[in-house]
Amino acid sequence: MNLLPKSHKEFSDKDYWNKFFKKRGNKAFEWYGEYLELCSHLHKYIKLKDVILIPGCGNSSLSADLYDVGYENITNIDVSEVVIKQMKATNAQRANMKFLCMDAMAMKFENEQFNVVLDKGTLDALMPDNEEETNVAIDKYFSEIKRVLKLGGRFVCISLLQSHILTKLLESFCDKSWMFRVVRCHEAEEKNSENGDGMTLPVFVVVATKFKEMPQQILEVCMAGDKMLRLQTVEELQSRVKSAQDAAFVTNGLARTNLEDDDEVVLDLMQPGDDSPRYTLYIVDQRRSQAINKYAVFIVPQGRESEWLFGTPAGRRQLQDSARFGRLVVAVLRRGHHFDSLDGVKEELAHSAKMLIPNGFSGQIPFLSLGSDVGRRVKVYDGTSKISGDFVVEDVDVEGATHRRLVFLDNQFLVQSEAKLKTVKKKNKPRLVVDYGHISLYHSFMCVGAQLARSPKVTRVAVLGLGGGSLCMFLRKCYDEVKVTAVDIDPAMLKVAQDHFELKTDDSLQVQIKDGLDFLCEEAKNGNKYEAVMFDMDSKEKSIGLSCPPKQFLENQVLEDVKTILTKDGHFIVNLVCRDIQLHASIIDTLRKHFRRLITVKLYEEVNEIVFATNSSIQYDKEMLEEAAKGLNQAARHKSLVTVKCVDLKDFLQSVDIVS
Repeated sequence: MNLLPKSHKEFSDKDYWNKFFKKRGNKAFEWYGEYLELCSHLHKYIKLKDVILIPGCGNSSLSADLYDVGYENITNIDVSEVVIKQMKATNAQRANMKFLCMDAMAMKFENEQFNVVLDKGTLDALMPDNEEETNVAIDKYFSEIKRVLKLGGRFVCISLLQSHILTKLLESFCDKSWMFRVVRCHEAEEKNSENGDGMTLPVFVVVATKFKEMPQQILEVCMAGDKMLRLQTVEELQSRVKSAQDAAFVTNGLARTNLEDDDEVVLDLMQPGDDSPRYTLYIVDQRRSQAINKYAVFIVPQGRESEWLFGTPAGRRQLQDSARFGRLVVAVLRRGHHFDSLDGVKEELAHSAKMLIPNGFSGQIPFLSLGSDVGRRVKVYDGTSKISGDFVVEDVDVEGATHRRLVFLDNQFLVQSEAKLKTVKKKNKPRLVVDYGHISLYHSFMCVGAQLARSPKVTRVAVLGLGGGSLCMFLRKCYDEVKVTAVDIDPAMLKVAQDHFELKTDDSLQVQIKDGLDFLCEEAKNGNKYEAVMFDMDSKEKSIGLSCPPKQFLENQVLEDVKTILTKDGHFIVNLVCRDIQLHASIIDTLRKHFRRLITVKLYEEVNEIVFATNSSIQYDKEMLEEAAKGLNQAARHKSLVTVKCVDLKDFLQSVDIVS
């Protein structure tokens, strides 16, 4: 039998409630949790000797539970004669508890008669909408509450806090005569979730305390744990409540449905009072027919979050496919926070993991990771610049080795530059230094292009985008005849590269601090030539699906400047990161208009794609590229930068696509 109202407006209708309680009989109907879920909050704000009023009591057992633990001075009122008759009969043995048929908007009590007015869902029932008629009725209700409350008394309201209800509460109780507090009641939500009855919505306890006029209004909120936060504005309070409700909307949907195709949902988890997320959760589903196990949470160790497997949607999909879980939550530990242990992380994530359980799952939630610890991420330096914004240099441990990384905080999951550190002894004292021979996979592929561009005498290479200088230093160390001109618009990056990545400038490696567009234009006008031009810059514009390079560097005039400064057989090498399929196709078409020969090298398990372009009469082919890769490895071994190889020949050749 369907006992839920057909529309929200029925919530405030007296006839509806009479019919409702006749249908339910004597079975209590708890919209917002029962005493056991609410008691930890109620006991904080209600004293045993308080005179308590419960308006709109319905057939809830809350007043009986309070009475039985010692709160004997309780008066219950309800507009429904049926329910009052039922409740009197049910509570006949509780001699001191009163049940009166009374309209909460026109109460018969004396002024300042009660210490506490306890509203459990009554306000939500009385205010189904924001219509003028409803607001007039609520004004009467609130006026009556203020009238019957003693000075120092508390209006305790258990509510789902729809936006119009919270706004009305703030308008009515948020001034210097009231202290206004909102506490989230997780216990009630968890109970509702276990029962599986409909949507599990955030339940809030609002406490408005009546005072004489204070010097300033007091607004407080507690969304998790016991820490109460003092807020400055009502807008901030509204934002925090809405954030909790939005997250609940997502988790409710996830509990009942699977995500479509390759979609994933992203949730940030914050600690009370923090401005930055402590965790980011990625929720990925797959078709049940492909899954062996229903549900698990995978914890990514610190420092591993930027890897393709964890840092991209495609990678997380592959992780899930290999683990064969119907739903996999990938939990990333965000920088700027301290994590004691893997067990501590599991404990912190336990509640959120429960909220994301798919329909039909029961039992203990499996927590997976790469090892037995949370990894290590140590901040070496942080700074800010007008161009790059906030950035951090940090040391992380990856597979037993320490790596130093430069990360721009506006794109935290993309490593801008990386260097592996190795231990050397100086005066018999071990110290960590940069291993110049270790470069990222995409940099090694770009260096194949530099090998292609080598000339018998001097090979001039222009690298636009310095970062930590790893690419430039490798070229400088690997080839005696190479002269590298690095260009970066941000002077802060030069200092970072020198101070933390051991960049050393000399006649063979020079750095110009200027706009790369100006550099290309000036070099073209001055007739300067280069055997190779490399683009390795990130884009600050995140809205178009192009992370590298900035879109203005792929415009026709800029590409004409690149053509002009390249020698006859010179090579243009671009680190391209583009997630927009149509934009990617457009970029390749534009490059083909300017260059006769074009190949792309798509990195396996990376977001990067390396593009080689030239106007040489010699066409790109696999044999030429194989010789270049072998030549690079030989040169790197000769300089003792690597022991075996810089680039894996098989991986490189399998990734090549000859476009033209």
